[in-house]
Amino acid sequence: MKSNLHHSWKFFRAGGFDQVKLETGADLMNLDQLDLKLWVALACPTTGIEFDPRTAALIDLDKDGRIRASELMAAVKWAGSMLKNPDDLIKGGDSVAFSAINDATPEGRQLLASARHICASLGKPDATSVSAADVSDANRIFVNTTLNGDGIIISESATDDATKAVIADIIACFGTIPDRSGKPGIDQAKADAFFAECAAFDAWLKKAEGDAATIWPLGEATSEAAAAVRAVRAKVDDYFARCRLAAYDPRALGLLNRKEEECFGASKDCDLTAAAMTAFPVAEVAAGKALPLKNSINPAHAPAIAELQAKAVKPLLGDKSELTEADWAALLAKLGAFECWSAGKGGTAVEKLGIKRVREILGSKAKENISAIIAKDKALEPEAAAIASVEKITRYVRDLYLLCINFVNFKDLYDGGTPAIFQCGTLYLDQRSCTLCFFVEDPAKHAAMAGFAGAYLAYCDCVRKGSGEKLSIVAVFSQGDDDNLMIGRNGVFYDRKGRDFDATITKILANPIGLRQAFWLPYKKLVRTVEEQVAKRAAAADAGVPVKLVPPPIVPATAPAVPAAAAKKPAFDPSVIALISVALGSLAAAFAAVLAFLGKFTAWQLPLVLAGILLIISGPSLIIAYMKLRKRNLGPILDANGWAVNARAKINVPFGTSLTGIAKLPPGATIDTSDRFAEKSVLWPKLLVALFVLWWIYAFMADVGLLWRLTKNWETPLGKPPASYGQSGRHDSDTTNAPPAAASAVSTNVPAAK
Repeated sequence: MKSNLHHSWKFFRAGGFDQVKLETGADLMNLDQLDLKLWVALACPTTGIEFDPRTAALIDLDKDGRIRASELMAAVKWAGSMLKNPDDLIKGGDSVAFSAINDATPEGRQLLASARHICASLGKPDATSVSAADVSDANRIFVNTTLNGDGIIISESATDDATKAVIADIIACFGTIPDRSGKPGIDQAKADAFFAECAAFDAWLKKAEGDAATIWPLGEATSEAAAAVRAVRAKVDDYFARCRLAAYDPRALGLLNRKEEECFGASKDCDLTAAAMTAFPVAEVAAGKALPLKNSINPAHAPAIAELQAKAVKPLLGDKSELTEADWAALLAKLGAFECWSAGKGGTAVEKLGIKRVREILGSKAKENISAIIAKDKALEPEAAAIASVEKITRYVRDLYLLCINFVNFKDLYDGGTPAIFQCGTLYLDQRSCTLCFFVEDPAKHAAMAGFAGAYLAYCDCVRKGSGEKLSIVAVFSQGDDDNLMIGRNGVFYDRKGRDFDATITKILANPIGLRQAFWLPYKKLVRTVEEQVAKRAAAADAGVPVKLVPPPIVPATAPAVPAAAAKKPAFDPSVIALISVALGSLAAAFAAVLAFLGKFTAWQLPLVLAGILLIISGPSLIIAYMKLRKRNLGPILDANGWAVNARAKINVPFGTSLTGIAKLPPGATIDTSDRFAEKSVLWPKLLVALFVLWWIYAFMADVGLLWRLTKNWETPLGKPPASYGQSGRHDSDTTNAPPAAASAVSTNVPAAK
């Protein structure tokens, strides 16, 4: 399906921003046309999320541990092209029907053939669909195959015993490479190296066979003679060099033979194998002296000289009791050709097979047969590669849409149904359940970024006692208060698999949780301050009590006279009365001012004034909390976990309330209130509250005239009449009882009696 450059997108609003709807396969196939600025996330990690790690690894093309928008688009494009209807990506499911695979393209046909081949290999030839479980273990598919497209063959890949034997020889000489079937095998590189070594070994031996008299003067014993010469060559050359030096300057003879005390110290025993003896000349040095072969030999080298005489000197030079420098040169010359030939030895890797077996292999068609089998195996590579594609399509159909609705948008998070892939479980602590929890690798590093989220975050170390498994999480508290949240508190964390962990708070990033907490915060601070001051004063007073209880020291009779103490202050200071009077006067003036202020209001307005004062005190705290709660953002928390969030995913008050549950009794539950440990209930505070409410209602109705309207027909109405009524209690427009206008006018014009 091709992308539509004019695709019509639908959006929904959640978390305070617009998010694209992904409802059809066409929506997914046109993701490359959606402006990246409208994506909620641009990258996410492949680990630390509730998403199949194998599927994540398939999407992560560059294998850097992160899935980027381009990689997600490529995965969607490929998966959609392999299906007849891309809507199957929306439907999901654990299997892909053969009829759903797009066989209109060569890749699709190969994919379909591989899917059928997989099911047949698993003993399900009549299957109509293939699942991710069917292809989860490639070895299970290829376990009974001898040719499987990986370019590696096993002994069973050959059809004749001779070729099988050569494959076994290659394995013995060069080791193995595991085949897809799980069995040891070889590839073309190992086969080529084996046959090259066989040819080199054969050519090396043929060179000796062509000049056997020169290279092998003693036949098969030549190698032993050469070995005996090599063992003492350095010491013999050293001996004749010392003899030549002694002939040149006899004064050096003592030094050339080494001093006696260098071999035998005053406190050392003679050790014929010691390094000191080995370092001495092979025999006593003298000008022009021959090397003795039987007597007067350095005991440390006597065995090697005896080996030289028996295996090299006697067979090549005759039975000699000593060896002159000329004899030594002649001996080296006779073995020179062999040494030169040995230095150019080839085919050492196959030497253990023996020249007979090597030449047998070279004389057969084993090389051609093995190369042909490997080529035949490689010819199946496209089919084998398609098997990997079958795994990919089954996983993409099952998992790709889940990633999209947690990457392109955050549908799972804001729908409130299935948790988002970055939600790792639920923390139960302080009669609350926090569902917005995240895995954390480094809490200190995470907190540096997550602090900008403006949310109340509690970092916890979690341990599973049964297995010793450990993990770290961070939980968002978005409902209730923080009075009982502190470092060291314990709770229980349940991961997405339902496994329980012991959780302990190790770090807290405190921010407002709700407006109710913010309203009472100033008063709680005041109470805490008062409690702290009282505690300090009580502690200070308590500390001074023992001092006052200590009796005065007893002065001995013979003690020297003590000077008279200074005059004490009188027990009563008249200035105190003045200070108290001033203080009481100030308090009285302040109280009078308060009463004068309150006197401006009617009785029923006084509670409203008190409420206003409370609001003024709590107002700043409420405003600050409201501003912070409006700014709570999920982005920094996810960014600290390796995401690249592209939007301000707000956690407003209604949404935050849904993420943290408060303990509530279930519907229909009954409560047995008979608590023998309950504190005694005092009735008078409730009566005072009830009387206050009744008084306020009465005062309000009496002041605004409602009570007068209700009782105006009584002989003595209650309350005062509304403002529209006169002092007599009659309405200003009421003329029912007024005198006639004419009579009134006449009476006003009658002159006064004289």
